Amino acid sequence: MIEKEYFMREALKEAKKAYKKEEIPVGAVIVKEGKIIARAHNLKELKKSSISHAEILAIQKASKKLNAWRLEECEMYITLEPCMMCMGAIINSRIKKIYIGTLDPKTGACESVINIENYKFNHVVEIETGILKEECEYILKDFFKMLRAKKRRKK
Repeated sequence: MIEKEYFMREALKEAKKAYKKEEIPVGAVIVKEGKIIARAHNLKELKKSSISHAEILAIQKASKKLNAWRLEECEMYITLEPCMMCMGAIINSRIKKIYIGTLDPKTGACESVINIENYKFNHVVEIETGILKEECEYILKDFFKMLRAKKRRKK
């Protein structure tokens, strides 16, 4: 369990980077053989790109590092349950297992809105949820609280 918490804390560091940039604070790290090979955080606002999610950016970095699109021996730690787009990328990149901090009741594609395990794909991703759940929930709740307060001040 300690290893899982260590890597999720690294993903949380990425989420904090996103927070500071006023991006939705989601972070991801990709691990191979016990070492982080890629890390990323949401950059949708900064890049003006709907696909600049932490998971997509981390997959791109890992693929570049390994010079391969197949990430079969890799695991991903994500602070928030991936959306359908990100789950598609995770499945297509052949990531072995994902560890999720907290679920996303609005767009989550592992359990919350869509349960990816109900569908048959050519690759099955193992999923484990609830790693540092409270910390992962807190940064999101705090971020949206900060945004609401900022909007009120502008009025």
